[in-house]
Amino acid sequence: MVELINKGVKNIICMQPFACLPNHVTGKGMIKELKRVYPGTNIVAIDYDPGASEVNQLNRIKLMLSRAIDELKKGQTDSDAMHNGYGNARAAGGIS
Repeated sequence: MVELINKGVKNIICMQPFACLPNHVTGKGMIKELKRVYPGTNIVAIDYDPGASEVNQLNRIKLMLSRAIDELKKGQTDSDAMHNGYGNARAAGGIS
């Protein structure tokens, strides 16, 4: 995941097959720390096993995509403000 983040990937789905202990320990165990070290990173772990609900899996993926779209829109809004000359005022707290 770190390699993906370093290459500019902000949204990662960490899929884990049934009984995959290495991914459970290394993948899921590192997600919280990766989000702390790399703010703005959107990582979600999805378990694929016989007992997992497909609806739950799809909802988690949709939630991750929704957050990604919101961040993209937010970035475009910030970019528009910078191009319109409001970037410095916003950074200084002059525009809310």
